[in-house]
Amino acid sequence: MSIELEIVLRILMAAALGSIIGYQRERAGKPAGLRTVILVCVGATLFTIASIYGFGVVADPSRVAAGIVIGIGFLGAGAIIRREGGPIEGLTTAATIWVMAAIGLATGAGLYIVSLVTTGIILIVLLLPHPIR
Repeated sequence: MSIELEIVLRILMAAALGSIIGYQRERAGKPAGLRTVILVCVGATLFTIASIYGFGVVADPSRVAAGIVIGIGFLGAGAIIRREGGPIEGLTTAATIWVMAAIGLATGAGLYIVSLVTTGIILIVLLLPHPIR
């Protein structure tokens, strides 16, 4: 398989995995729904692919991964809301954004089984009854 085809398949896989989690979030009426989650997952995948293949052998892909983790942390922090006198909201949304970036990184690095299993685990966690008592 050519490298270009494999890269396209990685991006398509990221979109598919993002759509699975994004669909669940959309159905739950959360602010980070289908489009947001797909964009985060595909974006992290593309950054990872570009860091692996785009800069030659002198590049360090782990630096881009570290940047994605930090950048997504800021995006996720924006999803957290604390209303005066009320509970903190948006923690699960922020965590979902963060883990979808991690799934995108793994997909971009070619860790397909890891990406699939992690997506399954995340879906199960998000479908658990809330709150568990």
